[in-house]
Amino acid sequence: MSGTRVGEVTHYFDRLGVATILLSNPLAKGDTVHFLGHGSDFTQQISSMQIEHEILIAAKKGDEVAVKTDKPVKALTSVFLITEE
Repeated sequence: MSGTRVGEVTHYFDRLGVATILLSNPLAKGDTVHFLGHGSDFTQQISSMQIEHEILIAAKKGDEVAVKTDKPVKALTSVFLITEE
């Protein structure tokens, strides 16, 4: 498996378990991502993604999306898209 950097966490909402990610590459619901850095090192599938409370199936470079995370993350944590080789 390898990964392509798709963005960086800009904020984490503790009570909701949601991270906002500024995308540097496209991301879609169902994609598997790896959160790495600032105490985080885990992989999860994107099960929910929103912009301004609007549910998305896919987002493009430059979008800032809200994603439900399996574990807490901190700002500046890198997000990588996992691809099977």
